[in-house]
Amino acid sequence: MSKTIDFYFDFASPASFLGYTQIEGIAERTGAALVWKPMLLGGVFKATGNASPVLIPAKGRWMNDDIMRWAQRHGTSIIYPEGFPLNTLALMRGAVGYQLREGQERFRLYVDLIYRAIWQRQIDLRDAKTLTGLLRDNDFDPDTFLLMVAEPEIKQALIAATEAAVERGVFGAPTFFVDGVMHFGQDRMDWVEAEASGT
Repeated sequence: MSKTIDFYFDFASPASFLGYTQIEGIAERTGAALVWKPMLLGGVFKATGNASPVLIPAKGRWMNDDIMRWAQRHGTSIIYPEGFPLNTLALMRGAVGYQLREGQERFRLYVDLIYRAIWQRQIDLRDAKTLTGLLRDNDFDPDTFLLMVAEPEIKQALIAATEAAVERGVFGAPTFFVDGVMHFGQDRMDWVEAEASGT
C-alpha cells in the first residue's frame, strides 16, 4: 500500500528549496502520494520560539556553505537572493490561493516559478513590478494575484495552515511527514525516501 508524504514549505528557506527539488522524484520512485503544505515560516518561528540560522553569525556562515554542498550533492544549483532573509508573506498567500482556487496543476506551476525565480534566477521579488512582470510572463494574471492575496479568506487560510503545522510539531522548513513520521531538513531526503518505500 502506497504511503503519503506531507511536504511543509515556505519559499523563504533555501533548505526548503533543496527539499523541493528532490521531493517529487522521491514520490514518483516510491509511489507515495505527495501532499503540498504551504505555510508561513516566520509564523512558525514566532509560535515555536525558533529563528533563522542566519541570525546567529557563525551558524549562518556554516549554513551557507552547507547549503551549497547539499545543492551539489542533490545535483542542482542555488544562489542566495538579494535581501535574504526574505519576507514571503504575499508569495505564500499566493501559494495557498492557487492551491485553493485554481487546482493542483496551476498551484504546482506557481510553486516552481517562484522557487526558481528566487533561488536560481536571482529575481528580486521584493519589487512589485518585477513580481507582476514575472507572473504575467508566465500566464498568471497579476491583477488576479494581487486581489487574491488581499482577500481575508486567503489570509486566514494561510494563518490556519501555519497554525496546523505548528500544532503537528513543525518548527522549520522543509518538514516532511511520511504516514505521520516526521523528518526535518534537506539533509534527510534519503530518510524520507526510505520511509516512503518501506525500507
